Amino acid sequence: MWESPMAGLLREWKVGPGDSFRVGDELAILESMKMEIPLVAEMDGKVEALLVEPGDFVDEGTHLLRYQEIP
Repeated sequence: MWESPMAGLLREWKVGPGDSFRVGDELAILESMKMEIPLVAEMDGKVEALLVEPGDFVDEGTHLLRYQEIP
């Protein structure tokens, strides 16, 4: 599971189920304190499921997506 690093509003997903991503890829945009914060991949992987919808408010630690790590 990938967790939100802070509380905020999930503005946009940059990936969807089945998409592969690499270290440094932007996965989502989170709005917090009137700033847009890009959420960037820290490992290579493949998205299995998005667990929140754009427009949802999330707390710090909320599970945002389920992924499979690719070595």
